[in-house]
Amino acid sequence: MKIFAPKETDSDETRAALDPIGTKKLSDLGTNVLIESGTGESSGHSDEDYRQAGAEIADRNTALAEADVIVRVRKPPAEEVTKLKKGAIHISFLDPFNEADLIESFANAGTTAISLEMLPRTTLAQKMDALSSQANLAGYASVILAASRMKTILPMMMTPAGTISPAKFFILGIGVAGLQAIATAKRLGARVTAFDVRPEALEQAESLGAKALRIDLGETKSEGGYAKEMTPEQIKIQIDAQAKVCSQSDVVITTAKVFGRKPPVLIKKGAIDQMQNGSFIVDLAAEGGGNVEGVVAGEEITTDNGVTIIGLTNYEGLVPQNATQVYSSNITNMVEHFLDEESKTFPIDLEDELLKGCVITHDGKIVHERFTS
Repeated sequence: MKIFAPKETDSDETRAALDPIGTKKLSDLGTNVLIESGTGESSGHSDEDYRQAGAEIADRNTALAEADVIVRVRKPPAEEVTKLKKGAIHISFLDPFNEADLIESFANAGTTAISLEMLPRTTLAQKMDALSSQANLAGYASVILAASRMKTILPMMMTPAGTISPAKFFILGIGVAGLQAIATAKRLGARVTAFDVRPEALEQAESLGAKALRIDLGETKSEGGYAKEMTPEQIKIQIDAQAKVCSQSDVVITTAKVFGRKPPVLIKKGAIDQMQNGSFIVDLAAEGGGNVEGVVAGEEITTDNGVTIIGLTNYEGLVPQNATQVYSSNITNMVEHFLDEESKTFPIDLEDELLKGCVITHDGKIVHERFTS
């Protein structure tokens, strides 16, 4: 079985689908790993590193046409789907809810498309859960980014010249990214307040030393590990309560991504107008539309009252070596889990609970129940 990791085509992407450690693991499993020249350049891995791990440096177009499994970080350019051989398996983040034409292209090409966003959130799937591994790093990177830009330190410091107060961070959304942001900010000495609509998430934040902002929103029972979509009335109550905390914070980090739909706008212009000159908002949901009113995906803007709003689209890419490391581990764990040891193939069993959740197209048609209607 040939597994190909092409170089990412997005100019902002610094990660790679495989690192040399993952390459060696796949090679030791008896697969033939193909790597495009320069694939690991941005994440600190040379072509020679991959060669020593057992990979063959391959021509992109040739490898796309020959590979049995193609692994990437981001979705492929539309024109490359037609280059894949019939029956090939393509694994990456695919953003299927917003990429109907791309999904149709995979079906027409007879390619099996696996969307890592759709992997069920079960104990069995944890070792393959790229969404969580990347969110973890995004949470860390968001705090480090803010800390590097601030004109103040994070911890309280007592000096002969007086006491320096700790920086105040407000974390909105206590999922994987939010928890890591809380932990990182606390380790650096900041005073952290956190909010999530889920009571159990607030308890997790408190276990990390954050102060929980508790707002009575009524029913917010989580569904499948994600927060339930709120009503307009609940959102207004939440926004009003958050605005006061924002006005007292040096840094606000929003992490409320809602897979499959536009993220909720949690920080309105009115709240931004009340914030201090020199404060920062870091929006981890900017790529999908953002949690912050006025955020611009991929850009950094400063408001009239001196608030900097950062809307990067790839926070994980700020730490590309580790982001590649864990993503590669997710990919290799998936291949190893499903690999048939005798035939060295990746059989697609749509009755398998994990594959049923993340296989979007197979055998010339769209097979995932969320996209067949």
